[in-house]
Amino acid sequence: MPKMARNLTTSQTDRQNILNNRYAIEKVRENLELRVSGTEFEGEFVFTKMQVVDLMGIDERTVERYLSSNGEELEKNGYRVLKGKALKNFKLAYGADTDVGTKTSVLGVFSFRALLNIAMLVTESERARAIRSRILDVVIDVMAEKAGGHTRYINQRDKDYLPAAYQEFSYRRAFTDALKNHLHMGNHKYAVYTNKVYQAVFNENAEEYRRILKLVNTENPRDTMYAEVLQAIASFESGIAHELEAQATKLGRKLLPSELDDIIAGAENSPYLRPVLESARVKMASRDLCFRDALHHKLESYVQSVPESDFEKFLGETSKTLEERLSDPETLAVFKRLKDR
Repeated sequence: MPKMARNLTTSQTDRQNILNNRYAIEKVRENLELRVSGTEFEGEFVFTKMQVVDLMGIDERTVERYLSSNGEELEKNGYRVLKGKALKNFKLAYGADTDVGTKTSVLGVFSFRALLNIAMLVTESERARAIRSRILDVVIDVMAEKAGGHTRYINQRDKDYLPAAYQEFSYRRAFTDALKNHLHMGNHKYAVYTNKVYQAVFNENAEEYRRILKLVNTENPRDTMYAEVLQAIASFESGIAHELEAQATKLGRKLLPSELDDIIAGAENSPYLRPVLESARVKMASRDLCFRDALHHKLESYVQSVPESDFEKFLGETSKTLEERLSDPETLAVFKRLKDR
């Protein structure tokens, strides 16, 4: 897996994707061995401003500047200001062993995550640059290890993938049957309207999707799609199939391609489907950039940081390979319920 082309100093999304990945953070903690410089307080190691200054090889004013410009982000990742009882407890337990003066009335401390956060931000420090480089190396190693050496099919580690794939397959058949029975067009209509569904759901055709994920001709794009994206496609195809059949029945003839195009345009702009499509685009764009280092340029505006729950979903203890899922009695029971509907 190649090293990710990330400039952590400029991209909050890239920074947060790393900080939300607890598996990577735990490995970074082991590799950097920074806890010896911190102070254990309330169950975690924290670092004072002066300890950050020493670790990064920068001056206090530089730290203050980043706290001013990136305060909300740093607070989200564990920076906090101690005062009152919390500060008193800190001083009583560790005051003699830290740089905190007895007259200090407020004290800012960085959690380990916040320490990594500021290391990702600081551009004036060679030490911070080295920490950023090591973080990226560790993240790549952790992703490769957890995903079994590759991430192309990381979507299949989600427990919801197989039921979603099964449901999508069922709706796909209804969609192709509707095209066969109610659309006046040659057999190339299946490929044409598959692409039009993809364009409506996530703004790319099949060839564009293949190129971004570097799929070979024998690989089915839907095998790499997340459960939520498959559900969005299924919803879209189901609605189109219903409208196509209804309009053809009403008119007493097969529809022309231009008439089906109007139905698809209406569905794409439907307020009922908009939340489903928006959610699918966000998940595809954000997860692929984070897990697969793949950027969907037409979905770039949908990219967000990946939540911690997604790292649990695809890398955590409950995630499994497709082979493991297929031998799981609970999964087989889900398939039986779907089949019996």
